[in-house]
Amino acid sequence: MDSTLFIIGIIGNIISVLVFISPIKTFWRIVRSRSTEEFEPAPYVLTLLNALLWLYYGLTKPDGLLVATVNGFGAVMEAIYVVLFIVYAADHATRVKTAKLAAALDIGGFGVVFAATTFAISELDLRIMVIGMICACLNVLMYGSPLAAMKTVITTKSVEFMPFFLSFFLFLNGGVWAAYAVLDRDIFLGIPNGIGFVLGSIQLIVYAIYMNSKASQSSKETTDPLLSSNAGYGQGEASSNV
Repeated sequence: MDSTLFIIGIIGNIISVLVFISPIKTFWRIVRSRSTEEFEPAPYVLTLLNALLWLYYGLTKPDGLLVATVNGFGAVMEAIYVVLFIVYAADHATRVKTAKLAAALDIGGFGVVFAATTFAISELDLRIMVIGMICACLNVLMYGSPLAAMKTVITTKSVEFMPFFLSFFLFLNGGVWAAYAVLDRDIFLGIPNGIGFVLGSIQLIVYAIYMNSKASQSSKETTDPLLSSNAGYGQGEASSNV
């Protein structure tokens, strides 16, 4: 493998890990307040499905160990997030909605793909291609899933419920893997990550527009005490910048 391509691939893996851990601050807030408030479950449910499929792809492909390991880590992290979202759902409707999404997509969706490609496709190369195409489609949905929060941002003119670092790292992840795909001439990797780069750019632009609005400043004043309360237990984590 070309050294430049290898280095970009390593950087892409590091950024992928950052994508998976970026919601930690959001979920620390959820656990502290014991409520998901207005946060959306879709980004975490879709990212879990995406990680599971790429894990399967990496395990199926002969030289896909690096893909499998990073997405195995991601699947564990996203599963924790989804469980926490169900446990601390703001209301019964949100809990049911999250549980149904997780059951339909993460269990049912992955199960169907696994069963269909394992038992219906015997040729390894064809199986790898089909799984790869499904992963590429899911990547686009994963990159666009934080857009669900944009309606709330525009309506309330506040970025309180739009996780900045999730959008930021998805933006970086799309850009790096798109560059990797161009050098490797991999269309299946390039198309979804190129789209992800564009969608991530849009999310960051919306964040920049509303981050200094009066509503956003007001939400900071009301949420900062929440994040810094109960000093003595987890104070360092609660007050740190992610």
